[in-house]
Amino acid sequence: MSTRHNIFSLGCAPLALIVGMLAAAPVQAQTTTQPAATQPEGEAIIITGSRIRRDPLEQPAPVVFVDRSDIDKTGLVSAADVLQRIPSSGGALNSKFNNSGNFGNPPDGGGVGAGAAEVDLRYLGSKRVLVLVDGLRWLNGASASGVPGSTDLNTIPESMIERIEVLQDGASSIYGSDAIAGVVNIITKKGQDGLRASAQYGQYLSEGDGETQNYQLSWGNGNDGRLKIVVGGNYVKQKGVSSADRSISLFPTPGATACDSSCSSGTPLGRFIVLGQSLTLKAPVAGRPRFDPLDPTGPNSDFKAFTTADRFNFAPFNFIQTPLERYGGFANINFEVSDATNFTLKGVYNRRNSKNQAAPLPLFVGPDSGNGNLLDTVTIDGSNPFNPFGTLNSGFGAAPRNYDFIGRRVVEGGPRRYSQKVDTYYVSATLDGSFHVLDDVLYWDVNAIWGKNKARQTVLGNVNADHVRRALGPVADCVGASDGCVPLNIFGGEGSITPDMYNYIAFTQRDRSDQRLADVSANLSGSLFDLPAGPFGIAIGYEHRDVKGSFDPDPIVAAGFGSDIPAQPTSGQVNSDEIYGELSIPLLKERPFFHQLDVQLAARFSDYSNAGSNTTFKGSVNWKPVEDLLLRGSWAEGFRAPTVGESFGTPSRFDQEITDPCSAVGGAIPAAVRDNCIALGVPADGSYVQANPQLSVVTGGNRDLTAETSESWVVGGVYSPSWAKDAGFLRSLSIEANYFDIEVKDAIQAIDADVLLGRCVTSLDPFSCASVSRTSSGAISQIRGFLQNIAGIDTDGLDVTLNLRSTETGAGSFGLYWTNTFLFNYDVTVPATVGTTTTSLEGTERGSPDQAFPKYKSTAILDWSLGDFAASLTGRYIRGVREPDDNNKLGSRLYTDVQLRWTPDFMDEAFGFAIGVNNLFDKDPPPCISCGLNNMDPTTYDVPGQFGYVRVSFKM
Repeated sequence: MSTRHNIFSLGCAPLALIVGMLAAAPVQAQTTTQPAATQPEGEAIIITGSRIRRDPLEQPAPVVFVDRSDIDKTGLVSAADVLQRIPSSGGALNSKFNNSGNFGNPPDGGGVGAGAAEVDLRYLGSKRVLVLVDGLRWLNGASASGVPGSTDLNTIPESMIERIEVLQDGASSIYGSDAIAGVVNIITKKGQDGLRASAQYGQYLSEGDGETQNYQLSWGNGNDGRLKIVVGGNYVKQKGVSSADRSISLFPTPGATACDSSCSSGTPLGRFIVLGQSLTLKAPVAGRPRFDPLDPTGPNSDFKAFTTADRFNFAPFNFIQTPLERYGGFANINFEVSDATNFTLKGVYNRRNSKNQAAPLPLFVGPDSGNGNLLDTVTIDGSNPFNPFGTLNSGFGAAPRNYDFIGRRVVEGGPRRYSQKVDTYYVSATLDGSFHVLDDVLYWDVNAIWGKNKARQTVLGNVNADHVRRALGPVADCVGASDGCVPLNIFGGEGSITPDMYNYIAFTQRDRSDQRLADVSANLSGSLFDLPAGPFGIAIGYEHRDVKGSFDPDPIVAAGFGSDIPAQPTSGQVNSDEIYGELSIPLLKERPFFHQLDVQLAARFSDYSNAGSNTTFKGSVNWKPVEDLLLRGSWAEGFRAPTVGESFGTPSRFDQEITDPCSAVGGAIPAAVRDNCIALGVPADGSYVQANPQLSVVTGGNRDLTAETSESWVVGGVYSPSWAKDAGFLRSLSIEANYFDIEVKDAIQAIDADVLLGRCVTSLDPFSCASVSRTSSGAISQIRGFLQNIAGIDTDGLDVTLNLRSTETGAGSFGLYWTNTFLFNYDVTVPATVGTTTTSLEGTERGSPDQAFPKYKSTAILDWSLGDFAASLTGRYIRGVREPDDNNKLGSRLYTDVQLRWTPDFMDEAFGFAIGVNNLFDKDPPPCISCGLNNMDPTTYDVPGQFGYVRVSFKM
C-alpha cells in the first residue's frame, strides 16, 4: 500500500468523527501553531528556534504554542502531562510509572526517575529534548536513583508559566547539545496587573479515588513604572490509585483470574529448590517444618511439589497512579535601568514529594537467585534451628553445591515503600539592552544561571543481606552476638519471621542524588544593514556551562548488602564552551512567485570535557510564492554529548521481563535450540525451568562514549487563505503540514538483553554468549549490557494541523483545532556479529521498558463561546499497535474529554468556573502482555476511569 493511501486511510476515521460530531475526533493537548495571543501581530520578537527577532507570523520552523488557557482546558495538573498529549510526543516518565523497586535501573544510564515527569518528542527519548525556561537552560532532574540526563518538569512551578513553545525541529546549532528531537521553551510571566488565583479539585468518578488538588496564585504590580514584579506560588496534591482497584492490573497477565508463570516464585510459603527437588510448604508451620528426604512430598513431610498455582500474585500491591505532592514559588523582577538597559532576576523554589510502592520484598538466596550480590553465595547452616534440610551449600565455598534457590516473600515487612523528596533551587540574572548602529538596532544580553536539584529517597521493606547471611549461618555465631543477631526462619511460611527476626535483618534505606548547573552566556542580535528584500539579521553568542551530578545509595546498598536493587555511588562533572552564529538573509520580496524568500544559516562550535569538540550547521529556507502560502524547508546537524550518568554511571541492575529460550516453560524446546542450550551448560535432562519472568541485566555508563550526531530534514508549509477572512464567517483559517526525517548516528545505547540472549541461544554467537552467565543448573545469573555508541535511529513522518476560528454568530463563536502525526518509519540499527540488525518499531509496542510507537495519533478540539459561557470538546485518538513477541494487538483508543466554563460578565470577568470530565466514555487502556507493570503502557494511555474535576478562578 502506498504512503499516500496509508495517510488517507488513517485519516478517514477521525475525519468522519469530526464531520459527524464536530470534534470528538482524535485529540491530545490543546495547542496552537499560531503565535500566542499575548504577542502583538507583526511585532519582531524572539520565537523558539532562532535567536534573531522576527515577525511571529513568519517563523522559520514548526512551533507548537500552548498557553495558559490551553493548559487549563485539559484539567491536568502537570505541564508534562499536557505536553505528552501532543501527537508528536512519544512516551516519557509521568505519574503512571511505579517502577522504583520492580525493575531497578533502566539500561539508559539515567536511573529510575521515580516521581519525575518528562517530555519526549518523536519517540527519541526525553534526553534528546532540550528544555529551556525563557530561552535559558533548565537543569536536569534528580530522584535519588541515578543521574538522569533529562529534565523533570515537576521541578517547574506551573503558576509561573505563561505559555510553552515546542520547536519540532533539530536545533543543536542554535542551542547546543540535546536539541536533536526538538526544544521545549517555557515562557514565564513577566508582567501582570493584580492578583490571579485558581483552585481545582478532581477525582475518578466511579471509583472515587485518585483525588487531585491544584492551587495557583500569582500577583504582579502592573506594567507601569520602571520596576515590574511578578511573584507566585502553587500547591498540587495527587493521591495514588492502587492497582488492586482496577481490573486490568489485578494479575501480572492481562485478563487472568489466577496466577500463571508470570507470577513470582518468591511466595510467603517459600519456594525451595533443594536436593534436586522444587518444593513449597503445604501450609504455614510453627517452628521447624518436617522434611522426609525419602518421600519429600509424602505424609511425613510438610512440603509439596511447587506448581504454577503456588506462585505469588504481586500485581495488586503496585500503584497505577502514584501519589505526588508539589509546592513552590517564583519571583520575576525586572528593573529598567535606563531607556536602553534592563536587569531581570528570576528565582524559583520547588519541592516534590512523591511515592512508589511494590509488593513485599522477594528474598531470594542461593546460586540461582541472580541478585548479583552476597545473597547468591549464602550457605544455610544445618545448625539453624528452623532448617529442616541440613546444611545447604551454595557451592561458593569448599563444600559442593547442593541447593539452587530459596525464594521467600517477606510479607512480615509489608510492601516496599519508596518516598522521594526533591528540592529545586534556580536563580537566573540577565542584563540586556539595545543600541543603535546607524539606522539599525542591535540587542544584547548577558546571562548567569545557577541551579540545583537535591533529591532524597527513603525505602522501607529492604533487608540487610549480611545480616541475613549471619542469621542463616551457624547458630553459635549468631546467638549472643554483639549486633543482636537472631536466627532467621525462612522455612516456616507466612508469619514465621517474628518481629525480632525482622528487626535484625531490616534497615531503612536512605539514598540521595544531586544535579547542579552553572551557566553563563552572552548574545548579540539584530540587523546590520538593509537589503532590498528586508533587514539582514545576525545573532552571535558564547556560552560556558558546568554540569555536576552525583548519586549516593545507602551505605548498606553500596557495600553490596542490600536485598533489593544493587547500586554503587556515581559522580561526575561535564564542562562545555560553545560559540554560535546565525544569519537571516532576505533574498526576494514582493516579486512574481516570490512574495518572500529568506534564507537562515546557523553554526555552533562546542567543546565538551567528556566528548571533545563538535561543530554543527543548520540551513533553512522560507518561501512565500504568494502572500497566503508559506513553504519552508530546513536541514540541520545535531549532537548530544554523553550525560554525567552515561559517562560516569556505575553498574546497576535492571530486572527485565525476558523468556529464556532454554527454559522448558511454554512447551517443548526446538531441537536446534535444545542442542545449543546443552552446549551452553543447560542440563540435558530438561530439569531447568526459568524460576521468574524477570532476568537480571547489569548495565552502566562508559567513560569512552562519544557524542551522538544527527541529521534532520523538515519540509512543509502553512496555508492561511485571505479569502477565509473575506468570506465573513471565519476570523482565521490555517492548514499546516510538515514532513520530518531524523537520523541519529552513534546513538548511546546498550544492546538489548533479549537480543544478546537470543543471538547466543540461536547461533552460539561468541560475543553475545560472553555477555550471558549461567549457573550450573542452567539458570541465567546475569546478562551484561553496558552503554556504547552502537545504535542508529532513523525515523520519518508527517504532522498535519488544521486551525480555524469563526466570527461571532448568533449561536456563538466556534473554533476547531485538529492536529495529527503520522509515523511512517522508526528503525533502530545495532551491530551484529556480522553486519547489523535493524528493528522496525513503527506500529509496535516495545514493552519493558514500555513504549508504544503508534503509526497515527491525533488530537481534535472544538471550542465554543457565547456570552458568559464557553465549552470545549476534545478527542484523543491513538491507533492500535502490536506486540511482536506476544502476538497481541493493542486496539485503537479514542478518548473524549469535555469542559464547560462560566465567566459572568456582571462580575467584570473577575470570577470563573469550570467543570469537566476526561475520558468521558470510560475507555480502558488496551491490555499489554509485554509491558512492565499493570498490563498497560503508561507512556501512551490513561489510567482507567472517568476523571472529573471542577475549578474556580479569581482575578482582581
